[in-house]
Amino acid sequence: MKPKKELIRMVRSPDGEIGIDLKGKAPGRGAYLCCDQACVDRAVKSRFLEKAFEMKIEQEVYKQLKAKLNEGEVD
Repeated sequence: MKPKKELIRMVRSPDGEIGIDLKGKAPGRGAYLCCDQACVDRAVKSRFLEKAFEMKIEQEVYKQLKAKLNEGEVD
């Protein structure tokens, strides 16, 4: 358990698109990940987001998330 400000919100919009919600206010179903590479890697391996959103997650979504982490945009 971590404070909400230390987590990244991923969101499935009402039209079924998966994205990163940096402000935490986008409409749709949300799932939270911690802001480190190891956490994202575990989420990919365990298919955490696929289970949370009940749909297949494209690798491009994970690439975007990793790129944002590397750029430091999600701290």
